[in-house]
Amino acid sequence: MIRTITIETPLGDMAAAAIKEGICFLEFTSRPGLESEINKLAQSFNTTIKPGSNRHLRALRRQLKEYFRGKRKEFTLKLVTPGTDFQREVWETLKKIPYGETISYLEQAKMMNNPGAFRAVAGANGSNRIAIVIPCHRVIGSDGDMVGYGGGLDKKKWLIDHERKF
Repeated sequence: MIRTITIETPLGDMAAAAIKEGICFLEFTSRPGLESEINKLAQSFNTTIKPGSNRHLRALRRQLKEYFRGKRKEFTLKLVTPGTDFQREVWETLKKIPYGETISYLEQAKMMNNPGAFRAVAGANGSNRIAIVIPCHRVIGSDGDMVGYGGGLDKKKWLIDHERKF
């Protein structure tokens, strides 16, 4: 069973979901297609969705609160990330980007020893279902522009600026 809660943040509410093995979803509730994404997740786990919390969601709520206060720079949560091998590799690479720093999609592809795959890397970043914890907001365009964030570019800029303060 997938448990779901809503978490209030300085950037607006976020929908969070977890199964007994760990966190499987965290997105801003303002994101287009949110309900569809959660339903796809239920299909991928072949289970149902029910409001309510579990230990993983309680830990997520606590760690997000610490993150937004500038007290947490790394998350120590169990994550469950269904996807292709390539997607999971991209998401693991995202977790290696230091707090408060940004890189380009090309730099991320180079980190994976696959510089020609920068467009595929960008696509995999876009399919990340665990915002902030898997920090796809730390990836920007090669020219330094804010590009490609499902939660909205205003939120991406806010997150980058927030991390740079601490």
